[in-house]
Amino acid sequence: MLYHLLYPLANHFIGFNVFRYVTFRSVYAAVTAFVICLFFGGAVIARMRAAQLGEKIRTDGPASHSAKAGTPTMGGILILLALLVSSLLWVRWDSKFLWLSLFSVLWFGSLGFADDFWKMMGRGKSRGIPSLWKFILQTIGAIIIVGCYLYILPDDFHMKTYVALPFFKHPLNLDTVYPFFAILVIVSASNAVNLTDGLDGLAIGCTTFAAMAFVVITYVSGNVKFSEYLKIIMVPGASELTVLCAALVGAGLGFLWFNAHPAQIFMGDTGSLALGGLIGTIAVIVKQEILLIIVGFIFVAEALSVIIQVASFKMRGKRVFKMAPLHHHFELSGVPEAKLIVRFWIIAIILTLLTLSTLKLR
Repeated sequence: MLYHLLYPLANHFIGFNVFRYVTFRSVYAAVTAFVICLFFGGAVIARMRAAQLGEKIRTDGPASHSAKAGTPTMGGILILLALLVSSLLWVRWDSKFLWLSLFSVLWFGSLGFADDFWKMMGRGKSRGIPSLWKFILQTIGAIIIVGCYLYILPDDFHMKTYVALPFFKHPLNLDTVYPFFAILVIVSASNAVNLTDGLDGLAIGCTTFAAMAFVVITYVSGNVKFSEYLKIIMVPGASELTVLCAALVGAGLGFLWFNAHPAQIFMGDTGSLALGGLIGTIAVIVKQEILLIIVGFIFVAEALSVIIQVASFKMRGKRVFKMAPLHHHFELSGVPEAKLIVRFWIIAIILTLLTLSTLKLR
């Protein structure tokens, strides 16, 4: 919005020319989202405590988690508020990718909100929306996103079915298989972040580091000179997503202020489903779906641990891990929660650096 209001004034005052630069707007999108979280965070926590919107802790989980019962949840509302307001302020509204990405946030965020609300009301044995229905609704959202991306916008981009391969110069054309692949990426990303959200600051910290990587990836993908130099797929208009990713970084850091151990608030499915869906959507838009596996390997490992655990128990009657997702296995193995979270963050930072290195190593 600010771009459309203030940049035209550059004809009268040269200082407003800064609004044309994605880098300038990205920095202030991050700052704006961070400030919004800090400003409203205390009030949101107080309001949720007053409404008794507290987390219900699993009885079969680590015993140390029992002390977290009653901690306000649905904090994803705060993240999404900061993300949406900051994005709408600093991103160009004529960016079609902006509206597609925000649709992803709203669809998966609404699904997560409904799931959290169902749990708060104690329906369905406090387990939220049945897994099958949740998966169906996630898939419908992903179908809409992929359908719009492939068949509606933008018309001048002809590499929509291509997938970039890390460490290789030439992308792979999946052709008719691509829609199914893209849907799988978005749904999987949403669920993987959701499964990772089990310790104070774990999911939001890892998501923030992944968003930092996509700040760079979206910028170079939308820049003709950088994309040509790095031999990556050039996606017209993708650079505006840099502002959105920066806003996500700011919102993530702002929420982490309150979500760091010991957490004052949890993001709930409202936040985790929305953030995972958004990252998956952005990866699809900039053709870096495979790279998402590297930058989000923490999420991948958490999801795989659940799949392996369930498959092993059904097929062999035995469990591979003490408890799934993976972070609970390490907790039950004696690793203190605070140390475990920081170690996962360290791995996420290394993965972010490795991801960025692949842009040059081809």
